[in-house]
Amino acid sequence: MVVLALPRGGVPVGYEVARILNAPLDVIVVRKLGVPLRPELAMGAIGEDGVFVVEHDTMKIYGVTDAEFERVVVDEREELNRRVRTYRRGRPPIRLEEKLALIVDDGLATGATADAACVVARDRGAKRVIMSAPVSSHSAAKRMDDVADQFLCLEAIGGPFAVGQWYEDFLPTTDQEVIDDLNEAIRSRQVDRSSSSTRPDEPTSCV
Repeated sequence: MVVLALPRGGVPVGYEVARILNAPLDVIVVRKLGVPLRPELAMGAIGEDGVFVVEHDTMKIYGVTDAEFERVVVDEREELNRRVRTYRRGRPPIRLEEKLALIVDDGLATGATADAACVVARDRGAKRVIMSAPVSSHSAAKRMDDVADQFLCLEAIGGPFAVGQWYEDFLPTTDQEVIDDLNEAIRSRQVDRSSSSTRPDEPTSCV
């Protein structure tokens, strides 16, 4: 199993999940494509490896032109690439071939970025993709039924929904906090492997 957190807000949640499961932690970098003048509303998402998810109905409803869409894509692709460079610092992504990918975010509103993350994980060879979040809108939860093998969520909410309303502290996670969590996850696993290799053999018993 590999725990894959969505930066930035999903990383503190993913760090705790990986720690409890004693699993490696990595990120899948995705970016929401916000509607012009309503950037909080997703008209799609992009992810690593050139992944695209487009909400054609949302674009039509808000009259988003192809040129406007492309301008948003260019800006968000630039930020996505910056985050990949910042968080990975030359490290390759953890290989997912034939592994269970447990994707973690802090919450799902439209589910567009989670959708893109699931596509990235599948394209990288994950044998099973589980999407998880503490809270989700009903519509995003339903969407996950179609894009993930399983969706784990503590609370699915109907009606108006914003992830931040379910947190006492929803200050933005910083790049440095993401880097610190990833580095600490790597360090902890290195310590665990070192301890295991030096631990004396335990006697076995047969029944």
